Amino acid sequence: MADPVAFGLVASLNRPGGNLTGVASLVDEIGPKRLELLHELLPSVTIVGFLINPNNPRAAVQAREAQAAGGALGQEILILNASTESEIDTAFATFEQMRAAAVVLVNDALFNSRLAQLAAIAARHAIPAISPWREFVLGGGLMSYGISQPDLYRQAAIYLGRILKREKPADLPVQQSTKVELIVNLKTAKALGLTVPLSLLGRADEIIQ
Repeated sequence: MADPVAFGLVASLNRPGGNLTGVASLVDEIGPKRLELLHELLPSVTIVGFLINPNNPRAAVQAREAQAAGGALGQEILILNASTESEIDTAFATFEQMRAAAVVLVNDALFNSRLAQLAAIAARHAIPAISPWREFVLGGGLMSYGISQPDLYRQAAIYLGRILKREKPADLPVQQSTKVELIVNLKTAKALGLTVPLSLLGRADEIIQ
């Protein structure tokens, strides 16, 4: 998770105490970067949609950060809520009606479990979208920018091994996974009539063709 201290799971990252430790991921810190990447791809876009789950405890923080990031880029941010599959469909239809030229998907358990559905909906509405997860791009989404899951799981596995060797979780500082990946789907970009600039492709960790 993003902030185990804020959720009361550990006393601090350096000294978790109790019987819990693990790996925390950069979530909110890299959220604004997704908007910047879309802006680099679509510099003339002025209205960008953000899909947020109101049931997420960090929904208010995500909304504030989206507005702040959009203001810095001179963009109007259209925030819509979705907490069910049907509401996701409705939100994308509304984005299209309100002329949002791109959509940012925030990190949320509901959205993360429906990445293929989200990629299909974005394609159906011909809306460029970016997600935190690579699976979104593998399913036909345009771009993803987020924590490397293999790196996250590798760190977790290392801690699992140490705990199985009888180290105490309370003595193991919560690790922070900081390796991020940019994935671009050129096939989807072509279908949307977009040309991905070389400056963006040059920074991509993976290009799907």
